[in-house]
Amino acid sequence: MIRILTTIALSALLAGTPALAQPAQPLSLEHRTALRCSAAFAIVATLQQQGGAKEYPAMAERGREYFVRANARVMEETGMDRAAVSAQLKAEAQDLAGDPARLEAVMPACLLLLNSSGI
Repeated sequence: MIRILTTIALSALLAGTPALAQPAQPLSLEHRTALRCSAAFAIVATLQQQGGAKEYPAMAERGREYFVRANARVMEETGMDRAAVSAQLKAEAQDLAGDPARLEAVMPACLLLLNSSGI
């Protein structure tokens, strides 16, 4: 079910993404974390839209804003284009959707990042 929701949540962003899009430079831990949390927030926002994931704060607005800012920052700091960022996001979303416990495991740290971001 989470795989379907992930696909829906990221479909507009991932449409037409080449499978082999590579970053212009290796991603730092900070960049990988930003992308992983972006994917987690998209999944949670979709689950909340479906009536689930009520244990988390609302993600529709704050999660989306984090998603946009974090992805723009990754593009700016790494030189990655939108297709490369989309490919990385797709990989993160697939990893999180592959095991629901992974989403639960990353959300506490992602929520801390969201709160510290000032969004």
